[in-house]
Amino acid sequence: MKGFLISDNHDTLVLLKLAGIDGLVAHGSAETSKALSAALAMKDICILLITELAAESIPEKVKELRSSGRLPLLVEIPDRHGTRRGADFLTGYIREAIGVKLE
Repeated sequence: MKGFLISDNHDTLVLLKLAGIDGLVAHGSAETSKALSAALAMKDICILLITELAAESIPEKVKELRSSGRLPLLVEIPDRHGTRRGADFLTGYIREAIGVKLE
């Protein structure tokens, strides 16, 4: 079981390489989509890390991968500039996934 990173910046890639996680840097939707296809072709990848900015460039593919229920597990991570998500991103994600409003 391996992890793999798709990042929009080199700094995040270097940091995770120090932790033993390989990856690619991709800018824009075309490069990010190509990097995602390359990562999905690797059969030993179980956790796919993607920076928030890279995930924003391919939202439909991220949603499709999350809803498939298959490996690899997709995890969005903030980059060196911090998170881009709002304070209630988790409740919004749950509401979208199961249709229940949490208060």
